[in-house]
Amino acid sequence: MQTIKIILMTIVLLAITGNNIEAGKTPKADQIKMTQWEEVNEILPRYSKFTVVDLETGLKFRVQRRAGSNHADVQPLTPKDTAIMKKIYSGKWSWKRRAIIVISEDGKIAASMHGMPHGGGALKNNFPGHFCIHFYGSTTHRTNFMDLSHKLMILKSAGKLEKYLEQTDPYDLVNAYIAGLKQQDRNIVYLISLQDLEWEKLLPKIENIRISRMEVLPAEDVGDQLSLTVPVELDFQLKGVGGKTFNGEVILVRFMPNEQWRVDSINFFEENGIQLSK
Repeated sequence: MQTIKIILMTIVLLAITGNNIEAGKTPKADQIKMTQWEEVNEILPRYSKFTVVDLETGLKFRVQRRAGSNHADVQPLTPKDTAIMKKIYSGKWSWKRRAIIVISEDGKIAASMHGMPHGGGALKNNFPGHFCIHFYGSTTHRTNFMDLSHKLMILKSAGKLEKYLEQTDPYDLVNAYIAGLKQQDRNIVYLISLQDLEWEKLLPKIENIRISRMEVLPAEDVGDQLSLTVPVELDFQLKGVGGKTFNGEVILVRFMPNEQWRVDSINFFEENGIQLSK
């Protein structure tokens, strides 16, 4: 009888262990790949149709690629698709970047989109123009480099954002922090900030922000420091206030020399006159 119990317990344990192992696996078809633009350009040629899924809301819509050489210029397929896209942007078109997943016959690809109709459009979809989708390695029309905000959204979609921020240098981290504020992306600023603030209330106050100047120290001067002040000049557009320029410092800290730098957000907002409450 005791032997039978042991056998039954072993079978149950094996079944539980087996189920846990299976649950931990991600089927290849469900993996989100951070595919390079050169390859995506072949996978999704001009006039190809595919599905866009917004990472935050889970809402999805269909699009067609119409043009674009450095990235994909696309249009929603139908008025219904346009309505879904506008819902993702809370009913108002915006240049703000969003992390998305592109679903094609090749699988799921990490990408980033903005939500502003511009240029020409050819489909009867109630969308006055086209919008842009960026993939890893794609660039804007104006530069030969990846747009930082698009890059961060692509990394976010691929599940690689946290690792990128852990390994990046303090100055790129400041750039990423400002980009997160500009895109009003809670996930980005939360991963960089020393403190967890009420981002849902704070981020809408910053309608736009950019770095116009930042002083960078040589890497050897940073060394094993646990705190660092980065002199910056910032141009703000604050809700209900208007334009503003800030000449000051961004304070970064870390607890060990090999750990990620983090921005002192309380100091940053107080120095810029942005109330943390209300």
